Amino acid sequence: MSRRERILKKLVVEPGTQARLAERDPAWTGGKEFEQLSEAKLKGVAKDILKRGVKELSDAQELLWASDSYALLIVFQALDAAGKDSTIEHVMSGVNPQGVQVVSFRQPSSEELDHDFLWRISRALPERGRIGIFNRSHYEEVVALRVHPEWIEAQRLPPGPRGKAFWKGRFDDINGFERHLDRSGTKVVKFFLHVSKDEQKRRFMARLDTPGKEWKFKASDVAERSHWDEYMQAFEEAVTATSTPWAPWYVIPADHKPVMQAIVARILVDTIQGLGLSWPEVSDKDRTANAEARERLEAEGDDAGKRRSDERGS
Repeated sequence: MSRRERILKKLVVEPGTQARLAERDPAWTGGKEFEQLSEAKLKGVAKDILKRGVKELSDAQELLWASDSYALLIVFQALDAAGKDSTIEHVMSGVNPQGVQVVSFRQPSSEELDHDFLWRISRALPERGRIGIFNRSHYEEVVALRVHPEWIEAQRLPPGPRGKAFWKGRFDDINGFERHLDRSGTKVVKFFLHVSKDEQKRRFMARLDTPGKEWKFKASDVAERSHWDEYMQAFEEAVTATSTPWAPWYVIPADHKPVMQAIVARILVDTIQGLGLSWPEVSDKDRTANAEARERLEAEGDDAGKRRSDERGS
């Protein structure tokens, strides 16, 4: 097994197994060969790996676009300050913006609340050939709402208990929805960016202390931090219940941002390459038309050269 395969095997939540978030190290850097590196050296190595990954992802995205047979849906979930925005920014930096769409799901509108919880998700799915990124997603419905069950009442659901059976039903709905997407040509890959509580505090403080960064800080983030254990339990159950062969979860250590970004880029490249895509074939009719067009283009060059020669002669 290659080093890359060992890393990915460690990060994926195998379907039917527990996520074990509490046992996963948010500061993990990829194995023993990286643990010996200084912080600066580790950052440099991760950035080099990310740079190669960005280039490969750019090539893979062009093939995805040209083949026009699959779409890729990337789901990011995490606690605040885990690095979702920066990961999207850096990993997708080499991709053609025309082929990517980013959607952030916040508090639902009154129109969205008048539909089932997957309605607004369906409307935001990427077209074939495109990459869609959900910065938060339908998983808020089985994470944030478990921490804040009072928010469920705004959805005006039919009366009934909101116990384990209710949440299992939502997990089943999500699994069925993602299975449908996979069968229809939308490949789903999901990332839980696993940041430690200490690192989250450090990043919050950095936002408060750095000019030009304070706007990113919200006092409500600290209020949500007080529910840390509840959020981690909700993520544990959601990831465990919804990591499937057709839409796996990857738990990405998030305390070292460059390492996290390099890993995400690698997984995305592998995912697209695993689709078995090929470049569109050119028909005989189109080849003939292209050959004729080539002759006309070459003739234009000959005519221009002749005109320049005549002008110099006169």
